[in-house]
Amino acid sequence: MQTSQSSSPENVQPEGAVDESTSQHDGYQWTALSVTTVGALLASIQGSALLIVLPNILEDLKVSFFIIMWVLLSYLLIMTVLTPIVGRLADIWGRKRLYNSGFFMFTLGSLIAGLAQPQFHGADLIAGRVVQGVGGALMITNSTAIVTDAFKKGQVGLGLGVNQIAGAAGFLLGPIIGGLLAQFSWRWVFLFNVPIGIFGMLWGIWRLREPVRLKAHQHIDWAGATLLALGLTGVFLALTMLAFPMLPMPVITAIFVGGVICLALFGVIEPRVKEPIVQLRLFGHRLFTMASLSGLLNGIARGAVLFLLIFFLQGPYGQDPLAAGLMLTPFGLAFMIIGPLSGRLSDRIGSRLLAPIGLGVSALGLLGLVFVEPMTPFWLLCVFMALMGGGSGFFTSPNTNAIMSSVIPQMRGAAAGILNMLNNTGQMLSIAIVFPIALSKVPQDAMMAVFIYGGGMSKYPQALAIFMSGLHSAFLVCCIISVVAMVVAALRPAH
Repeated sequence: MQTSQSSSPENVQPEGAVDESTSQHDGYQWTALSVTTVGALLASIQGSALLIVLPNILEDLKVSFFIIMWVLLSYLLIMTVLTPIVGRLADIWGRKRLYNSGFFMFTLGSLIAGLAQPQFHGADLIAGRVVQGVGGALMITNSTAIVTDAFKKGQVGLGLGVNQIAGAAGFLLGPIIGGLLAQFSWRWVFLFNVPIGIFGMLWGIWRLREPVRLKAHQHIDWAGATLLALGLTGVFLALTMLAFPMLPMPVITAIFVGGVICLALFGVIEPRVKEPIVQLRLFGHRLFTMASLSGLLNGIARGAVLFLLIFFLQGPYGQDPLAAGLMLTPFGLAFMIIGPLSGRLSDRIGSRLLAPIGLGVSALGLLGLVFVEPMTPFWLLCVFMALMGGGSGFFTSPNTNAIMSSVIPQMRGAAAGILNMLNNTGQMLSIAIVFPIALSKVPQDAMMAVFIYGGGMSKYPQALAIFMSGLHSAFLVCCIISVVAMVVAALRPAH
């Protein structure tokens, strides 16, 4: 095997020309943004709407609490595993065909999940979510590269920020849509995606282009892809099962050890491969490295926070799932407002100042949540959630802009894959770290009743004090990690 060059990304000379100027002068950037907006809406509406119909799914399919949790987590797990591989494939096969394939897979997964039957005890529902996760990985990874390709230098932050509006709007609309569709059947939360997914796929086939001429005659590192997929699956499956066990501990340990071995082999072999599945040489660029690390830490800091807030609002705060979902509005609204503004600002002044400020604001919001109690007024909760959402919006667009602008066009798929892998990794680690802190001592029947049905914890007075203590500790850990992320973000070079 040949050794890959150690030059930094900005010095790599690609084969083929970049035909971006034409796309940027005929308005194609807004067309590309419209296609990626449909995908962002689809994925984000699904995520928040699903939380509302979990009681209906549990009752109709007669499944356990842990099956319900895996309905949520299987999507995130498969997204985490596939995004770096999808990113590399995007640099070989092109963004357009993979993005449109993502619409197809997401639509197919929605159909499978929406037709789930009780006799399969949730297995078909989880399978549908896994297929949705494949589609989500294809769409989310490629959408970042598509937007970056379409917008000229100096406007990438604007495009990425506007794209965030769709994700935040979907998050806000999800509980409302979920609540309305649940009046008919929980199945419509999934089946609702089918016509939108078909429209998005046809719109993408018709309107998307490949403005970047990719290097010809590239090869896929199948060995590296297999080792990476097995390694990430093993590690994150084991970590998630520590929080939500479904297998005996020796089996979970064996899965974890197997995953670590695969990742170790990947780390040894991959730098020696001429065309690796993950472009590790990107980390030779300090801005890319520091921005990626701060993104990972931010994912850990806030990945489980919305879940914890749902538990708090439905438990100690006494709300039903629909009301709890609507009460999360300040987070999504602040994110939606701040995201495009910070993205546009990052085009002018870079991310070196904006990213740490955003993480610092998020840390303040998390610090406020450390002291919430069942009697905390809702307006104060709104302030804390708005600080957290606004801080995240202030950080995410500039950070993504910095990462995507630090690499050459022919490697943007790989960069987007690494970016999304680290973001999803942060969320998986957050759940694995934070949930045991908050919920490990709470009786399972109380935990299940709170998360699935809401309505307070009057039936579990002893569990209330245990839960609040764990919740405060979990928010404190998230706050500390957010401060560390802020320090890392401040150490980046100028963008």
